[in-house]
Amino acid sequence: MKRRLIPAVVLLACTLGCREDMQDQPKYKPMAVSTFFADGRAARPVPPGAIAVDDIDQKPALSAGVVDGAFVTTIPVPVSVDLLNRGRDRYDIYCAPCHGRTGDGRGMVALRGFKIPADLSSDRVRNAPPGYLYAVITDGYGAMPDYSYQLDEHDRWAVVAYIRALELSRRTTLADAPPDARSRLEAQQ
Repeated sequence: MKRRLIPAVVLLACTLGCREDMQDQPKYKPMAVSTFFADGRAARPVPPGAIAVDDIDQKPALSAGVVDGAFVTTIPVPVSVDLLNRGRDRYDIYCAPCHGRTGDGRGMVALRGFKIPADLSSDRVRNAPPGYLYAVITDGYGAMPDYSYQLDEHDRWAVVAYIRALELSRRTTLADAPPDARSRLEAQQ
């Protein structure tokens, strides 16, 4: 018994002597001089485009779709053809399986017997402010899961813009088209 105890005690003594804490590791202190970097500073410059943690909530309209406790009524990013194309791309990947390509709620998931999602051109959705749609995409609603990990902030606004374009396309008539486009469309018929 004594012979087995001696190697265990020696092993325990050796492992206790090898302890190294994070505070004991080699590191630079803030504002210290460094011979490693050419500029002589240990503190590195902030990379371009870096966002400070404190700045994240400075634009709640953009990050949450809410200002002063109310949903925003306009899309807080410039709406462009590129934004709509990105929104369509993301919509086709993440939304169309349930809501359908036209937003009518008849996607593949609904056709397979699952709960039918909202028709995105219904009066309820059409009258909802863009901030509400953004919040639903971010946090989920009912049977719809949240997509905050799949879609970043910009992509969520792109999807909201595309949903608004889908709503408009489903309710427009030939009389709504500009005169030059109307004449081309009438000639095609």
